[in-house]
Amino acid sequence: MPALELVSHHLCPYVQRAVIILLEKGIPYQRTDVDLSNKPDWFRQISPLGKVPLLKVGDQVLFESAVICEYLDEITPGSLHPTDSLLKAKHRAWIEFGSSILNTIAGFYTASTAEALEQKQLDLIDKFAWIERHWQGGPYFAGANFSLVDAVYGPIFRYFDGFDTIADFKVFANTPQVRDWRHTLRSHPSVQQAVSEDYPQRLLTFLEQRNSYLSTLIHFQTTHALTR
Repeated sequence: MPALELVSHHLCPYVQRAVIILLEKGIPYQRTDVDLSNKPDWFRQISPLGKVPLLKVGDQVLFESAVICEYLDEITPGSLHPTDSLLKAKHRAWIEFGSSILNTIAGFYTASTAEALEQKQLDLIDKFAWIERHWQGGPYFAGANFSLVDAVYGPIFRYFDGFDTIADFKVFANTPQVRDWRHTLRSHPSVQQAVSEDYPQRLLTFLEQRNSYLSTLIHFQTTHALTR
């Protein structure tokens, strides 16, 4: 096993994907967090996109979370991907769909008005409805066994643990199978351990600082709690 160093950020959901695979497969690694608002020179020199995660494999560097996760899966026994080529391709497609959900989540927490927030809320409802209509799993995406798709959606669902403390956005109200999947992943050890214990407060602070409509809701909630 080569020496591995994961260059990361404490809130990044794409980093969480890689950490989940590292934990799931028991791969030893070193972790280095960077401040993405003040990127060090050494990071700029090895990250072509200026993003995390990066995986340093000896003197080589991998970027892009999907590539990193597949590499980690391939260098260790027992694949978290299906062996059938068509099924594997479908799993990769749902991983890409997960990335599109993360983009919508970013639009949700940065929406500047109530109307924009509501539109992103509806977009999220629609995306999870797509998964619900095509669901063939349970308790995990591919059935009884944890897969790379699960590693991608664990960090997605984690956002909603934070959103639920702000308001009931009813994103999963009409998707009971997705809701069950969310609860299964929430209790899965590698998903739980992919973030620090202070992650919920770090996330809430991050959301409050976005200068968005969601920030306003958090501020109102905090102020109301202090004055009761």
